[in-house]
Amino acid sequence: MAGPGQPPHRSRHVHQPLQQHRLEVIGSDAGGLASLPAAAAALVRQADLLAAPARLLPGLRQVLAEELKPPELVASDRPEQLFPQLERALAAGRAVVLLASGDPLWFGIGRLLLGRFPPECLRFHPAPSSLQLAFARLGRPWQDAEWLSLHGRDPEPLAGRLQQRPAALAVLTDPGRGGVEEVRRILAASGLEAAYALWLCERLGHPEERVLRLAPRAALPADLDPLHLVLLIAEPPPPPNPASLPLFGLDDGLWLQQPDRPGLMTKREVRIQLLADLELPASGVLWDVGAGVGSVGLEALRLRPGLELWALERRGGSAALIRANAERLDVEPAGVLEGDALSVLQQGGPPDPDRVLLGGGGRQRLALLEIVLRRLRPLGQVVIPLATLEALAELRPPLEQAGLRVQVSQLQAWRGSPLADGTRLAPLNPVLVLKGRKD
Repeated sequence: MAGPGQPPHRSRHVHQPLQQHRLEVIGSDAGGLASLPAAAAALVRQADLLAAPARLLPGLRQVLAEELKPPELVASDRPEQLFPQLERALAAGRAVVLLASGDPLWFGIGRLLLGRFPPECLRFHPAPSSLQLAFARLGRPWQDAEWLSLHGRDPEPLAGRLQQRPAALAVLTDPGRGGVEEVRRILAASGLEAAYALWLCERLGHPEERVLRLAPRAALPADLDPLHLVLLIAEPPPPPNPASLPLFGLDDGLWLQQPDRPGLMTKREVRIQLLADLELPASGVLWDVGAGVGSVGLEALRLRPGLELWALERRGGSAALIRANAERLDVEPAGVLEGDALSVLQQGGPPDPDRVLLGGGGRQRLALLEIVLRRLRPLGQVVIPLATLEALAELRPPLEQAGLRVQVSQLQAWRGSPLADGTRLAPLNPVLVLKGRKD
């Protein structure tokens, strides 16, 4: 304790006098001052120094000119120049307000402020973020939405995120790199134009805000606002005209997906290779084990209509999904069996196969392969796509021990992805292909 006549020791937890001079950081939408809540607007009008983006200053100057003591206005676009001004104003005891966009602590100036000022000097008043406003305009719940920022970043992560087929993806665009047009190019390069609705959102919260759904080939607005974001909303692709489709190698976005596992399908480049490795005969029986959405087996039927396709998939609802995809492509599987493939095959299941694509099975894959090897017809072939070397080491010996001629290959594919004024190659996951041929 302090002795008589001595001032008490200051606890290190007691705020310094700077606490009395707080910087009020107020978020707003594109409407600026006009759209602020009354309490936040009062703080702005009472400010001695008001910092805001340069684009808002003319409007603020006009509105605040009617105040008895209009605040001093400074631009906030260059924080390295702004922060010394704010520090001097706070030290002088002036009332300081910084007007920011949306939620200042979500991809806003809040992070920079916290790196320069003590937290006790700052008080944040967030407005709805641009994402909240965008989904509100569409009237769509957004608890399942994902987001990605391209500001100053390589766009490659967007291509990777799209391969996971999110239900909704908000993209914070970088106007310096192409903005919405960059997003459209990546969507097209991913083969997913038919699988997503693209919404362009500009000046959200402003009286002249604009929310447009853009068709894949539609022209962009001539007066496109540089500050915009894009929403990609997954939706069932429209039924294609089978006659207009290529012979094989259909875009990933043409396939109906499992709603809870939207990215779980064989990608186009891998599908093309597997169709080649299967060396499809004009007739015979094809098993597609672990068929997923049916993409490989159904494309095989388009190439060889005389084949008898049996698709096996364990996930609930898979039979209806595969049949729906078959109807879209105007092909007819001989059978679609929903359930555990090992149980189905142990009970007999479909006729003995001439070709087998063993794409599923997980931990049961070795047991499934043993059944396949027993039932594979003379001159039959089995093709097994694999993701790991360990799986290759497990499954290759049974093929060799059964006397099959074995081939191993690796497929590594890349897709072009926009990069500034050029194109870079974004890799897909490599796939090992194990193939056995029965003499």
